[in-house]
Amino acid sequence: MNNKYKIVSVLAALSLLTGCGALNNSSSEQAASSSEAATTEAAATEEETTKDCCSDGDKDCCESEPADCCGDSAEAVASETLSPEKTDINIGHLNSTAHLLAFVAKEEGFFEEEGLNVTLTQFSSAAELVNGIESDKLDLAFIGSVPTLTFQSQGHDVSIFGGAMTNGHGYVIKPEFTDEDEAGVEILRGRNVASVKNSVQDAELQILLKNAHIPIGEGEDEVNIVYFDSQKDAYAALLNDSIDAASAYSPYTSLASSQGYKVVYYCAHEDALQNQPCCRQVAKTSSLSQYPDTYTAIERAFIKAYKFTQTDHEKTIQDVKQYIDIEDDLINVELYDGFATSSPDPDKQGTIALKNTIVELGYTEDYDIEPLYNTAIYERALNSILAEDNDEIYNSLQEHFNDYE
Repeated sequence: MNNKYKIVSVLAALSLLTGCGALNNSSSEQAASSSEAATTEAAATEEETTKDCCSDGDKDCCESEPADCCGDSAEAVASETLSPEKTDINIGHLNSTAHLLAFVAKEEGFFEEEGLNVTLTQFSSAAELVNGIESDKLDLAFIGSVPTLTFQSQGHDVSIFGGAMTNGHGYVIKPEFTDEDEAGVEILRGRNVASVKNSVQDAELQILLKNAHIPIGEGEDEVNIVYFDSQKDAYAALLNDSIDAASAYSPYTSLASSQGYKVVYYCAHEDALQNQPCCRQVAKTSSLSQYPDTYTAIERAFIKAYKFTQTDHEKTIQDVKQYIDIEDDLINVELYDGFATSSPDPDKQGTIALKNTIVELGYTEDYDIEPLYNTAIYERALNSILAEDNDEIYNSLQEHFNDYE
């Protein structure tokens, strides 16, 4: 497939975002027999060459052959039968509505449809999730894009292969400092702000402070950032008199609003932060190669779950509530009121733009992300779904993938 590439430059613009030999003439029968044998041998050689080129992943070689050689045609994809190499799968997630694709896939039986027995386990931080992947306790995890990029730059052999949520975070502040929502980062001057180091929320705040020419520090005109180990801890710090504001990813923003706090900003409403790839699907790089059918089956379940979230809001909310036990209306706000979108698309270009941004912020050293970004699994899964069901929602995923892969 030839994908169109559209450069996503929202964050980058901030300066911070593939001869026949002679035959004996002893008799016409011998000649015919030899010719037939040569033809058969040539055909076998051609078939073996084609098989080898495709199995080796040589895309250019495959594209010189008929479409079926690599399974790129609709007929080939439709006839493909996945046989997951392993069926007992452990998935890690955080206490966030952002990871609803896993919740819906589990509750609606999409994992079972793909022949998978999936266990979902909640963790407290990105570091715990990466440790779970590297120790083989987890087969994959939903991890924030910034910590994932940082861990990759530090030599952790984990790869991004799918998406989870875009946007969905911001900061909240105690009501004594403002009586309105979305007052902006100016309201944070002179305040102590709880955040999580090596997180999307922290990177976003630093981008906005830099753009507003507000320094980080303990002065009256500065913003003092106080770091905690997890979002849960940062939010809980609001109960302390010494903390004035805190970072918040979904559903903490809605939860804070329901408890009387004011929203400093929603990242979805900031020009500098729009289309921010928040959480990504992450797995051990070697596992993606070792178990391609397994991860394709997982991705198919996520794609089906995405369609379900778009067509049955009420049941989706109930599915999420099984894992994130807050009021239904708060879940609805996080999922459907425009502050976040949840999609399985890897959104490679957006994530690369974010990587460039955090390198400029000094979060991490630059590195080659290409070996650690696998979009082939998602593409294979989506193509197989489309071969079965040419649905408008699935086609919209195809269009987005073509634009942002």
